[in-house]
Amino acid sequence: MEYVALNNEVKMPKEGFRVFQVPDAAVCEQAVLDALASGYRLIDTAAAYFNEEAVGAALKKSGTPREELFITTKLWIQDAGYENAKKAFATSLKKLGLDYLDLYLIHQPMNDYYGAWRAMEELYDEGKIRAIGVCNFYPERLADLCVNPRIMPAVNQVELHPFFAQSGALETMKEFGVQPEAWGPMAEGKHNIFAHPVLSEIGAKYGKSAAQVALRWNTQRGVVIIPKSTHRARMEENLNIWDFELSEEDMEAVGKLDLGHSEIIDRSTAETAKWLNGWKIHD
Repeated sequence: MEYVALNNEVKMPKEGFRVFQVPDAAVCEQAVLDALASGYRLIDTAAAYFNEEAVGAALKKSGTPREELFITTKLWIQDAGYENAKKAFATSLKKLGLDYLDLYLIHQPMNDYYGAWRAMEELYDEGKIRAIGVCNFYPERLADLCVNPRIMPAVNQVELHPFFAQSGALETMKEFGVQPEAWGPMAEGKHNIFAHPVLSEIGAKYGKSAAQVALRWNTQRGVVIIPKSTHRARMEENLNIWDFELSEEDMEAVGKLDLGHSEIIDRSTAETAKWLNGWKIHD
């Protein structure tokens, strides 16, 4: 596995495993066990995924040394604010069965995320989190946060794939020294990505699949990727991208697939903001 050094010198795997939309405990636990057996060491979950306990069970059962793991979870909107964030962090840590987190992220730029950030800064100072960051902070929100805190965000996890390249967002992250991380690096299966003619044609030159080309394209842009699958063969395929390099011409060809907008979620609307705020993960 290759690693990238974050802005606080903590080393983060360049590829990880995401457990979004795997709420079934048994399925999630087995998926994480398979991922770890396949070689993944970065496991990405969230309070809002409702599977932190299953992830924790798999981590314990796997016997993988803690120092080899890089575990990420996230603070949901409902738990924003200073005191709430402290409580939510403690709950997540308990569910995961861990003494510390490698990365803790604010899941959405909504509610009192500045209060939450102050709590996370303190948890970082106490050594309970090795790195702190954010999710879904698009350029204006990320810039606002970066010019105000005591501790800079180390990571920004956003939607990044060939059909939503977000080159401008990457430039903002680069300006502030924030590591980009891609959720949905295969566009959640949209646009026929697994058999897309452009990606497939490029892949044929390297003996790789369309999906592997999409993943490799992002890593060559300096993006950490966290693909998701519950099938071990696909997990292994997703991990098998570190033995080839796309040419500049191929990188440009993939880049031309960019639509300039998301077809998964439109974060610019009031409806989306109301929907996300209405999603409660506890009473």
